[in-house]
Amino acid sequence: MKEQATIVVMLGAPGTGKGTQAVLLAERLGIPHISTGDLFREHLAAETPLGIEAATYMNKGELVPDEITITMLNARLEEDDCENGVVLDGYPRTLVQALALESYLDSIDEELTMVANLAVPEVLIVKRLSGRWMSKSGNVYHAEYNPPKRKWFDDEDGSPLYQREDDKAETVLNRLKIYEAQTLPLIDHFREEGKLVEFNGVGEINDINDEIFEALQ
Repeated sequence: MKEQATIVVMLGAPGTGKGTQAVLLAERLGIPHISTGDLFREHLAAETPLGIEAATYMNKGELVPDEITITMLNARLEEDDCENGVVLDGYPRTLVQALALESYLDSIDEELTMVANLAVPEVLIVKRLSGRWMSKSGNVYHAEYNPPKRKWFDDEDGSPLYQREDDKAETVLNRLKIYEAQTLPLIDHFREEGKLVEFNGVGEINDINDEIFEALQ
């Protein structure tokens, strides 16, 4: 009889560090880390039918419909490297996606192992994100946690740093409102299913990862 796969969903608002935790956890468990952002980029670069369809929405600044995201994700889950499990990052984002994921797992006789929800106070998320500055070469700095040697200039090529619209304080607050409205039904659903485990996202990265890893054992 085949062992149950380890299937973890990482939830958390922008700036909680869920992407970092998802990558570390996947490495420790020896299973793939699947980010919907990466999946979209791969499909767009390869100009797959799904990628082309998704691009028609993204180019207009619209959200990609659930059915495209679900189809893309299910196809990825069918690949051989997912046999022992996955760490999902950025999926599901909506209740429709959550129900589709559970339905797919049911069809292959698997189930979610755990939904890890990272909680970080809003004031700290705004501080984390609104302090980020970029260089044109792609280097990322933080006004407090990782400042450049010369204020507002890239350490490598000396070019001026800039702030993405997404990282400006007012945009961050808006992103958090959207996330909360979209994700609260998800959190309630997974809590009712007995799959949700809450983690404090404030602290040392490795300590937080140890807590998540231990909760899985």
